[in-house]
Amino acid sequence: QVQLVESGGGLVQPGGSLRLSCAASGSIFRFAVLGWYRQAPGKQRELVATITNGHSTNYADSVKGRFAISRDNTKNTVYLQMNSLKLEDTAVYYCNANIGGNYWGQGTQVTVSS
Repeated sequence: QVQLVESGGGLVQPGGSLRLSCAASGSIFRFAVLGWYRQAPGKQRELVATITNGHSTNYADSVKGRFAISRDNTKNTVYLQMNSLKLEDTAVYYCNANIGGNYWGQGTQVTVSS
C-alpha cells in the first residue's frame, strides 16, 4: 500500500512560483512512475507531468518550459516546481504513483490570481 500526501499549494499572483511536494510511504516508492495531475472546476483531471524511476520526464504541452518535476528517492518525495504561473494553472493538484496499482494523494489547491 502506498500513501501520498501533497503540500505546498496556495495563492500566488500571475508570474509567480510555487513548489509542490508529495511525500510517500512505502519502500516500493523508488520503483514507481510518479506524476502530477490537476483538476480545475468543471473540468476533467488532466496530466501535468510524469517522471519514471529512471528520471525520464514527460510534460503536458501547456506547462512545458514552466514546470519541472523531480524526485528524491532517499526522501520518498516527488516535487513539482511551477514557475511563470498563469491564471489557467488554477486547479487542485494531485500526486500519483503507479506501481502495481494507481495511488492518489488527497490534492492541494493552487490558485493563481491577481
